[in-house]
Amino acid sequence: MAKMYRFIVLATVLACCFAALAPGAEIVVDSSRVLTTLDKAHPRLMLKDKDLANLRKQYAKDYGLQKCIKDCLERADSYYKKPMLTYKKIGPRLLSVSRECVSRTYALGLAYRWTGEEKYARKAADNLLAVCAFKDWNPSHFLDTAEMSHAVGVGYDWLYSYLDAPTRRKIKAGLIKNGLEEGLIGYKKSWWAKSEHNWNQVCNGGLIVGALAIAESDPKYAEQIIAAAVRSFPLALKSYGPDGAWGEGPGYWHYASRYTAYGLTALETALGTDFGLLSIEGLDKAANFPIYMTGPTGMYLNLADSGERNSRRTLPCLFWFARVYNNPLFAEAEHAELAKRDASPEHVVWYVPAPRKKPPAKDLDRIFRGPVEVAVMRSSWDDPEALFVGVKAGYNQVNHGHLDLGNFELDALGVRWARDLGSDNYNMPGYWDRKRGGRRWSYYRLNSKSHNVPLLGGEDQDAYAKSSIIKFESSKSSAFAVVDLTGAYEKFARKTTRGVAIVQGRRAVLVQDEFEIEKPCEVAWGMTTDAKIDITKGGAAVLNLRGKVLAAHILSPADAEFTVESAEQKPPEKSNKGVSRLMVRLPNAKGNLRLAILLSPAWKDGSVVKTAKLKPLSQW
Repeated sequence: MAKMYRFIVLATVLACCFAALAPGAEIVVDSSRVLTTLDKAHPRLMLKDKDLANLRKQYAKDYGLQKCIKDCLERADSYYKKPMLTYKKIGPRLLSVSRECVSRTYALGLAYRWTGEEKYARKAADNLLAVCAFKDWNPSHFLDTAEMSHAVGVGYDWLYSYLDAPTRRKIKAGLIKNGLEEGLIGYKKSWWAKSEHNWNQVCNGGLIVGALAIAESDPKYAEQIIAAAVRSFPLALKSYGPDGAWGEGPGYWHYASRYTAYGLTALETALGTDFGLLSIEGLDKAANFPIYMTGPTGMYLNLADSGERNSRRTLPCLFWFARVYNNPLFAEAEHAELAKRDASPEHVVWYVPAPRKKPPAKDLDRIFRGPVEVAVMRSSWDDPEALFVGVKAGYNQVNHGHLDLGNFELDALGVRWARDLGSDNYNMPGYWDRKRGGRRWSYYRLNSKSHNVPLLGGEDQDAYAKSSIIKFESSKSSAFAVVDLTGAYEKFARKTTRGVAIVQGRRAVLVQDEFEIEKPCEVAWGMTTDAKIDITKGGAAVLNLRGKVLAAHILSPADAEFTVESAEQKPPEKSNKGVSRLMVRLPNAKGNLRLAILLSPAWKDGSVVKTAKLKPLSQW
């Protein structure tokens, strides 16, 4: 009878709280009814006692879960030995302290709940008391406040039965003063609540967790914060549509997506509802993005302010995606990474067993549509020396974006040949000045001159340019994507198009650019590489890296030659030591121009593809 009553109440709340999610519809939340279905017991966030009990039953026969628990207990032991957290800002950010608090709270809290050893709870509580005594959680950089609210909310909830009443009051007071009160101000005055990128998910997700932790004793915070967060969340979540891509790149995909998982998990475990957020278009496909963006080298297709040589790592929220969308591919992909790397406590929170049956084979080629579009192509999923190429389109003003429309990266023979340098130091002057002529674009790693894109007249792409993949096809022996880059180069060309193809039985890559130049200018083609480059006459070059060889051939124009330039820079920018640019420069180009480069690995059998049939991109 009690279960039936709860179901009726929940259905009533859902009917009152949000409208049907037609595309673009706003979720309307009645704040007075948000807590009608609140589970008032503790712990109610992320991992309830009944969920922990089910994991205990599963533990004896699940080697994957055993490894996760082992890794988490080892992590908790390392945190147990560390000194208390202190208030220490790096530049304008307290973020490293907030993140350390999140990590410690999950590890120590889970270790206590799994083993019952009070030493873990005591250490976690001491850390919580320390951060709650801070003068603030740096609300001027609200990510810091949101992540700390998350950490303290989980700690308060998970350790509730261990903490005595005075300790609870101190922790709750710090959470309210430094976190939730600042959050209420933020929803009224701050830009992040209206943003469409990672700040939205992190701030909303962190505040949801903090507010729900104390919802039975201080309901006003949860009522207001949940209502505001559920209205705000869709602004960012819609950015995954329609195919799951994330415009800020794979590095920020993890940050944004795990806070989406934190926030929605907290809503589900505490209130029994996600308020319809899980049905937003593209979210169910989002976990495909880091999987397909990973090349055979293990490195991501590295767009936006991603870390240098950013590589696939464990992504515990893939278990959450696998669970809520019943997708075994996501679970399989994460279990494959856990076989090589340590697990985190969140792997336990969202744990999904390895699929008993192998999921359907992944596509060799995949296109992701959205604010930033990406096409990736490869010769194999199982061969670590496979050929892989990816190309991006989209919008140069996307958050964390670079001036890199049409940028490509290439893996083959276990080596990344064409690469993106990644982000630079966020604290450099004007790093976030993104307008035309903004200082952000004076930094080498962020402007067009460091990327694998065309350069016209020696100038960067238009900072406000947009582009799209206008054609994409995949067949057994080849695949290609064609990108309309016209908006990036309108100062010089009436039309600019780039085609990137994996050709000749998926054994080589063709990069073909076509221009209709109205204002005569130099046209340059560049590729950033760690390889040693040897130039030979006749439009050829040989690249050597880690004992492997890649041949480059200029197929058009017939009289063009390669040159080599350095990518090294002076402080305060990162040095890019040893990095080179393989270049083609065509001075005083005009009219219709085709620039086609064939990139061919020297395969184990000694074969190198030296030519490919050219035809206009309109006929691809």
